[in-house]
Amino acid sequence: MQLKKRGTTLPDKVQIHIQGMTCAACVRRVENALKEVEGVVDVSVNLATARATVSHLPRWGGVSSLAKAVSEQGYEFLGELKDESDDPVEKARARELKELTIKVICGAVLSVIIFLGSMQHWFVFLHGIPRQAMLFTLFVLTAPAVFWVGSRFFAGALKAAKQKTSDMNTLVAVGAFSAYAYSAAATFFPRFFESAGVAPHVYYDGAAMIITLILLGRLLEARATGKTSGAIKKLIGLKPKTAHVLRDGSEVEMPVESIQIGDEILVKPGEKVPVDGTVLTGQSTLDESMLTGESMPVSKQPGQKVFAATINQTGSFTMQATGVGSDTMLAHIIRMVEEAQGSKAPIQRIADKVASIFVPVVFCIAAVTFAIWYFLPESGSFSRALINFVSVLVIACPCALGLATPTAIMVGTGLGAQSGILIKGGEALEKIHELSVIVFDKTGTLTRGEPEVSRIVTADGSDEKQVLSVAAALEKSSEHPLAKAILKKAADDRISVARTENFLALSGMGARASVDGTTCLIGNRFLMNDQGVSVDIMNKTAEELAQEGKTVVYVARNKKVIGLIALADVPKASAKQAVQRLKHRGLKVAMVTGDNAGTAEGIASLLGIKQVMAEVLPGNKADEIRNLQKKGEVVAMVGDGINDAPALAAADVGIAIGTGTDVAIEAADITLIRDDLTSVPEAISLSASTMRVIKQNLFWAFIYNIIGIPIAAGVLYPFSGILLNPEFAAAAMAFSSVSVVSNSLRLKRVWKNKKERTAV
Repeated sequence: MQLKKRGTTLPDKVQIHIQGMTCAACVRRVENALKEVEGVVDVSVNLATARATVSHLPRWGGVSSLAKAVSEQGYEFLGELKDESDDPVEKARARELKELTIKVICGAVLSVIIFLGSMQHWFVFLHGIPRQAMLFTLFVLTAPAVFWVGSRFFAGALKAAKQKTSDMNTLVAVGAFSAYAYSAAATFFPRFFESAGVAPHVYYDGAAMIITLILLGRLLEARATGKTSGAIKKLIGLKPKTAHVLRDGSEVEMPVESIQIGDEILVKPGEKVPVDGTVLTGQSTLDESMLTGESMPVSKQPGQKVFAATINQTGSFTMQATGVGSDTMLAHIIRMVEEAQGSKAPIQRIADKVASIFVPVVFCIAAVTFAIWYFLPESGSFSRALINFVSVLVIACPCALGLATPTAIMVGTGLGAQSGILIKGGEALEKIHELSVIVFDKTGTLTRGEPEVSRIVTADGSDEKQVLSVAAALEKSSEHPLAKAILKKAADDRISVARTENFLALSGMGARASVDGTTCLIGNRFLMNDQGVSVDIMNKTAEELAQEGKTVVYVARNKKVIGLIALADVPKASAKQAVQRLKHRGLKVAMVTGDNAGTAEGIASLLGIKQVMAEVLPGNKADEIRNLQKKGEVVAMVGDGINDAPALAAADVGIAIGTGTDVAIEAADITLIRDDLTSVPEAISLSASTMRVIKQNLFWAFIYNIIGIPIAAGVLYPFSGILLNPEFAAAAMAFSSVSVVSNSLRLKRVWKNKKERTAV
């Protein structure tokens, strides 16, 4: 659809799926390529969702041009994203996980075999095999371990080379290939090395292990990737399939897709509203919780709006369609989730940030090392120059650099899972400790989501049992959540419920019936006024209760108020403690809800929350998050409902309650399995600890290179005669990897101690 505003044509948007991107450098290459397509105005590529959002003019190259641009960069074009189509990214991810798993297993098996062969002198059962035969065998076995198992690294390095840049793939490919190439030279040309007085050692095991270990990190990261398309599918699944359309005085059941604006539709009890529209005739109550987050059903009368996918609870009504297809509120929410997810760029790994500088520097150092040792006036030789050249490349191999982040994230996410905190990948783990504002949804998140009787106030001449007995008698025929709460209270207090006669539900107001021969009423102030019942004596109390965030219903008998019942959606037991702990960490805490301002302020006051955003619809929830982000805040959204999904996706970190809806859970970055809000500050603490370990890992990985590379280049030789042969470089490389993994494992002890201190 082409939109126009003040004579200016706004660009259309199209979303496409792309497979094969692995880092921020890939994102930049794809974005630059797509921007070159004719008519393209803007491009936003999301690594996490494997999607590109392309804004274009009416006259442009088309989707086929986008596919060509993607393919020319070496990536796979998976098609255009459409609401009703299957997401091809899910299938591609499944294939990738399968491929990674197979290659990691094969790499691990080959690495073990190659290690045994490389250390032949350690194992008696291998002593009978001639050394040269063993070397030829290792040469053959290492080839698939490096070039097949590690094919994605070499492919990625070639893509980067074509763009005259580098990334982590370049580091891995160079390191592994250097070790393999040097070992192959030592295998086939041993005399060349012997002539320089150097034993021809081989490093086939190092080459294989480099590939296998880093590929294992990729596998762990791939498994932790969020299933973003699943949330969209769940939202689409809310759409009703058919509707009862009134045509020429008769009722016709037809697909929702065939409904046109202006059609009259009959909606029966228990059915979903098929499209957005306006009530024409009839009255009913609708469950709109999937849109508004409000647990209370909403009364609908002629002239009022109804929305697609909301559930009709009580009566039948006819409506006129005003919004169909992509113009419904539900479709709008689906688009918002897609756009929010697509606009959220992944956090670039610290290692990736320096890779583009690190690799060229290493190559330059290696080249300078070769030249110096080749042209030395006294001891210069090609063999010695080559050995030192390879030593620099081997010691600079990014095994420790590649393991620094994945191992810490693996331990951190594992600890989170043990604590009931599911973290979908390292991006959320990296981001959550940087938060400045935590925004909570109210209903079902801070509160239980179920109303309870909190107080019964009696008028003169009545007692609580009488008020509750009459109320329960009137409500026993109702399915309203407030009715269920009153009946539960009566059951808990063992109040006998009288029989009723002539029961009449008064939509939007309450109910009337004859109880023990007297006419009784239960409902809001409007019902009492309509039935000529004065509520003046209860006004002050009712207003005070309303200010506390409670819903008030009046109970009357024989045209006289006998009392009122206050109901409230009470806060969860863990809510106040969670808010206090977050504020203690220096974080700002806010609440956003579709509920009325009085109720919201009442709950917020109980919990110590000062910033309240009330009467906010789903679209506005996401806008409120973005407004905070525009002010420089790093925002987390905590929610549980479908209505929270756009805000969860728009936030820097989305946190879903595990007891909430599947859509909210899948749209979020973090899921709290336990319905315990203290898990929110725990997740922040875990993130801070994990990031501290990651920074330590990266520090030691870089220090190792800063110290090791000059030694490998021979800077100590003039002073001490020390040269670092490739075998020692490989040993140093292995040590750095072990130290990084050990430091990551130390996080378990650190986290355990923190939790023990918190519990005390």
